[in-house]
Order: sequence, then C-alpha cells, then structure tokens
Amino acid sequence: MKFVHIADMHFDSPFVNLSDKDILGNMRRLQQRKVFKKVIEYIKQENIEYLFISGDLYEHKYIKQSTIEYINNLFKEILSTQIFIAPGNHDPYIKSSYYNQFNWSENVTIFNSKIKRIENHDVDIYGYGFDEFYCTDCGIENLQIINRNKINIFVIHGTVDGASIEEKQYNSMSRKTLKEKQFDYIACGHIHKPDYSTNIVYPGSTISLGFDELGEHGMIVGNIENHNLNVQFISLDEEKFKEQEIDVTNILSKEDLIEKINQQSIANNEYIKVILVGNRNFEINKYDLLKYIENERIIKIKDQTKIAYNINQIVNENTLKGLFAREMAEKLEYEETEEGKIIIEKAIEIGLEALS
Repeated sequence: MKFVHIADMHFDSPFVNLSDKDILGNMRRLQQRKVFKKVIEYIKQENIEYLFISGDLYEHKYIKQSTIEYINNLFKEILSTQIFIAPGNHDPYIKSSYYNQFNWSENVTIFNSKIKRIENHDVDIYGYGFDEFYCTDCGIENLQIINRNKINIFVIHGTVDGASIEEKQYNSMSRKTLKEKQFDYIACGHIHKPDYSTNIVYPGSTISLGFDELGEHGMIVGNIENHNLNVQFISLDEEKFKEQEIDVTNILSKEDLIEKINQQSIANNEYIKVILVGNRNFEINKYDLLKYIENERIIKIKDQTKIAYNINQIVNENTLKGLFAREMAEKLEYEETEEGKIIIEKAIEIGLEALS
C-alpha cells in the first residue's frame, strides 16, 4: 500500500509573531495553499491510495469557510484516494467545528474521541481525534489490533513520551505502549520537526510556521508490502527560515550597524531573523532599524546585546553620572524578574548616554 502522511498544516494561522513586518502573514497563508496543492498533485501523479492527516489541519479559531471549501475541493480531485483525518488540539472535533458541520468529500473519514477501526480489503486503519483543545488520555492502552494478518495503521495526534505538564495535556503516549500494539505504521502529528527513524512517524509541520521551526518541512511518503515499511521525507516548503548573528561589539553607531545588516548575504528563498549579540555602544531600537533595511527578506531583528558600560567602574565616580549609576545598580540588584532587569539595563543605557 502506498500512502502520504502530513500533519500540522495549521491553515489560516494568523502568524502574529512571525515577522516585525505586517504583510508576511498573508504571504505565508498563500504558501500554505500552494504547498497543500503540491501534496494533492503528488498523490495524483503517483496514484497514492491513502492520505493520512494527523491533526492540526487548520486553526479552529481563525479558519474561514472559504479555506475549508478550498481544502475539500482538492480532496474531490483525488476521489480514488482514501483520506483519514485525526483532529488535534488546534482543530478538535467539537460541536461547532467544520469537521462536524461541513459536508466533506465522500473519500474523507474524520476520527473522533472514540478509537475507531476502518476496514479495507488488506488494510485496517485505526484512528483517534481530539474532541476538546486538550487531551490527557486517548485510551490507547485498551486498543487491540483485530486482524494481524492485515496491514494495520494508527492515525493520531499527540506527544510521544511527553514528560512536562504541558506535553501531557496534548495526549501524551508511551512509546513502549505504542510499540507493544505492533502497528505497521503510526501516523503521528503535533511535533513540528520530522522524525521518521522508526514506524512511529512525525512528518513535522508541512510548512514552517516561523523561526522556531528551522530546517526542511514537507510530507512523508511511504509504502508497506508484506509488513515491510519504507518511508521517505519530501521537502515541500520552498521558503527557508534562517537566523544570522551580528556581533555589535566593534560597531560604533546606528548607521554602521544598518550598513552591516544590509551587507548580509541572503538567498532569494530565505527569510532572515538577524540576532544582534555582543556589547552595544549605542541605544538599539529594532523597529527603527527595520525602516532602513534594504533587503525585504530580513523580517525580524532580535536584540540580545548587553550594555557596554562598565557599571562597576562608573558607580565609583564622584559625578552626576556616578550617582545615577549607583541608584540604578541598586535597583538592578534587587530586581527579581528577567524582564525587569532588561528594562532597568535599558534605562541605565539611556541615562548614561544622556549624561555623557
């Protein structure tokens, strides 16, 4: 049997933290459509029998009906392919969801919170879907394969061996338990980084949702014959998110820094987050810098620099600057939060510049 496995498309995601510029969210939503169409075209060309979608196909809070209709119309183009969807924490099977309210194409099966088995001639497809935005127990311990002579697939959304409190809210499953069930393939979703080293497979997010998802993004293509599994990862997202560091220690002015940023070598398909590091010699305002960046592929600036002033030396000066430094150093010492320390350090920088 030949199959395609995707997850975590997150259609109509707002992409609010993706960029310091406004337009990129719309561009990435168009890219979602483009990449999903690639998946459908591949299925057509290769006569793929099964499409597994392991949750978070769309964002329940933001999804538009027009997007659902776009997805469903593409499903209708592959009527000979059986499509199985296991809703996740971003697209749960709740009363108001499109999974529940929309008339999906005849080749689409959507799982709910009761583990279900769909029987085919030589393949049995099991699946489970979220029915709320959180899930702490899908009941997999009680699941038993009915016919081991057939190929058996499990489609589900959740974390494998999730240890933290947050991970356990998103259907944490034991790898040991999953292996004991002896499925030929377990199509997982929720983890946005591809992992296909075993038969418990995460395809990762189909397109990158931001700078916390660097690397390749796409789909898993697989084939199972006589219970022998072969899979490969196919990259689909043409855009790459990359981070580039710039050390500002020896940069003496805003103008020099702007020039340095504009000199960065950037490919046409890359989105760049510039990370500023080192000891700064002047006040840095990332939003002000962005106004002067020539390359539109630089979409975000993160300031991780430290103040260049030697506070310990300045506090010993018998000057107005020394008095100011002593007062602020005391505030800094007693501040307990990291956010508060950053604000005080910024105030010290501005104050010392004004007193210089």
